[in-house]
Amino acid sequence: MTAETHANPASAAGPVRYTTVAIILHWLIAAALIFQVILGWRADDGPKGAETFALFQLHKSIGITILVLSLARLAWKLTHKSPPAPAGQPTWEKLAAHAVHVGFYVIMIGLPLTGWIIVSTSRINIPTILFGAIPWPHLPGLGHLADGAKEAWNNIGHLGHGLLVKFTYLLLALHLGAVAKHQILDRDEVFGHMAAGAKPGIKEPRLWLAAAGFAAVVAAAYLYTPAKAKAPAPAPAESAADELALPEETPAPVAAPAAGAAPAAPAEAAEAAPPADSALKDPVAWTVQKGSHLDFNLAWADTPIQGRFSRWTADILFSPEALDRSKLTVSIDLASAASGDSQRDESLQGPDFFNTSANPKATFTATKFRKTAEGRFVADGTLDLRGTKKPLSLPFSLKIDGDTATARGVTSLDRTAFGVGQGEWASTDQIPAKIKVSFALTAKKK
Repeated sequence: MTAETHANPASAAGPVRYTTVAIILHWLIAAALIFQVILGWRADDGPKGAETFALFQLHKSIGITILVLSLARLAWKLTHKSPPAPAGQPTWEKLAAHAVHVGFYVIMIGLPLTGWIIVSTSRINIPTILFGAIPWPHLPGLGHLADGAKEAWNNIGHLGHGLLVKFTYLLLALHLGAVAKHQILDRDEVFGHMAAGAKPGIKEPRLWLAAAGFAAVVAAAYLYTPAKAKAPAPAPAESAADELALPEETPAPVAAPAAGAAPAAPAEAAEAAPPADSALKDPVAWTVQKGSHLDFNLAWADTPIQGRFSRWTADILFSPEALDRSKLTVSIDLASAASGDSQRDESLQGPDFFNTSANPKATFTATKFRKTAEGRFVADGTLDLRGTKKPLSLPFSLKIDGDTATARGVTSLDRTAFGVGQGEWASTDQIPAKIKVSFALTAKKK
């Protein structure tokens, strides 16, 4: 045997091991596949809350990664020779090995594709953003199908995905069993094809390194906990609005008195009536200052979610001495809702929630104000959300110091009354009907 033969171990029968690129792709895909299987178990078995949502988003990201790597691996395999089977290997073993390899390509490409079908035809249009950074489109042609056809494709995706997952378990068992057989019983070079330099036998360090890597991936998949979504940044410290006490409870919306109803009792009328000299006072126009914020809070499967609307305007004409002529109009850009998770925020804009394409803004308009205590008031008005108008009362505390006013308030509303949450999201078992909305603002006289 010449030195040249040692330098180039490939022979007419084929190379003695896979290429470096093939080996790297093999181990990357293997680790991703194991991690993905366990991640899928956790997402399916866990409570349908924010953490599970985050697990599904990572599951989608890893699935697309496996698809890309598998297509690259297939292209490499078709253009590069694989090592030959061990000398003297029975024909049935060769056929079985070939079948398992083909099966792995079926699941490595089929699982991500069926998952992609499920996402692309879901009733809830949740975008796919790989690892929270790279937008990934839906499968062309599926996103705009009629509801019936979309549901049919979604069922096909779920059925195919489920069957392929079970097929994965079988292939993993066969593959790992075959590796053990070749390395320990047959003591041939098969494991060395994918672990360069490995020798047959149970004492081979690379075999135990692979086993340790397998255990590490399993442990990582079980121990991984998605980072909690960051709540929107709080208002700057200079906003004195946060120093005011929040009302604990929201009074019920004030309904118009029924025809023929008796007038209010004198004590109640006195509380709501403006001071006697209000005719001499004019309401003041106020300009909201930077640092003011409008927030919403809810629970999702008992997990608290805090969000914020980053774009909103308020036209304020108000004076405690002229409540009868004070006015308030707040316009909210619903597409600016931010809850710390970009994919969840984008889904809020969809037809099942805010439906911003048809109703981009929500508007609260109030022309009636009541004083309930010193420095405390209630704005009675109407909220127009998703094309539905309902009465809403907004209690708030107010402090005016010269030309500066600070206010803070909180109210709650029934999202289902406005149609926020369609289909399966209309149920209140995962997302309660009650949503808290709060604000803190600083305003200057115009």
